Amino acid sequence: MFGYVTVDKPELKVKDYYKYKAYYCGLCRTLKEKYGQTGRLTLTYDMTFIIILLTSLYESRTKLKKHRCPTSPVRQMPMLVNEITDYAASMNIILSYYHFKDDWKDEKKILGFAGAGIFRKRARNIEKQYPRQCRAMKKYLKKLHRLEAADSQNIDETAGCFGELMAQLLIYKEDMWQETMGRLGFFLGKFIYIMDAWDDLEKDLKEGNYNPLKSLHGRPDYEDLCRQMLTMMMAEVSAAFEMLPCLEDADILRNILYSGVWTKYRTRLKQLKEREESQHGK
Repeated sequence: MFGYVTVDKPELKVKDYYKYKAYYCGLCRTLKEKYGQTGRLTLTYDMTFIIILLTSLYESRTKLKKHRCPTSPVRQMPMLVNEITDYAASMNIILSYYHFKDDWKDEKKILGFAGAGIFRKRARNIEKQYPRQCRAMKKYLKKLHRLEAADSQNIDETAGCFGELMAQLLIYKEDMWQETMGRLGFFLGKFIYIMDAWDDLEKDLKEGNYNPLKSLHGRPDYEDLCRQMLTMMMAEVSAAFEMLPCLEDADILRNILYSGVWTKYRTRLKQLKEREESQHGK
């Protein structure tokens, strides 16, 4: 479901792109150091955005380190790390653990059983360290899975579950910014969920999988409705962001929120258009 909250590289300054990549590499390294090589499998661009956002908001003291990694075994890569990096790594692991656990519980997937077993001990430590976030994840993932099992076509309700989860994840501290961060996280979570459903609809229809947009598919205004929903979600996210005193890396954050989140959407639309033109040309 993750992977939509990333940069629009062509529209980003070169120095900002390398800084973004240093945050990403810092998260990757932290996952490896704290949770082993399997921890790296949970790496997402979305968590990189959260690191940059929280680092900017709380002006966290960030260290520049250099390490070699599997993608660059010869040259050492710059990596930016701080306390937020540790937090994001923990959230990556706990989300993956709950996902694997539910896959085994609900669908008896062997990968789910194996994944839950790998991360179980680490997840228990994270639950002790971040009880509020973990309780919220359990609560809303359970509700979401119940709705999906019932084939709910109420996209606002299903997306809202993921939104509530993301709201608690983005509330790093319960302070004067928690309401704004919660709002930002809620609508960002809804955007991610709706975007994922829109992106996967064709595959889900073909394979008979659950998708909350199935009931809307076939309507002549289907694409317009989806675009409107996505646009509304990001308008709320952006409005919340602009209320925050984020100065450091503001250009990177705005690149992500105003353009980067639409990268896969634009790519998918282009693919669909090219396929349609190809079919008509035959």
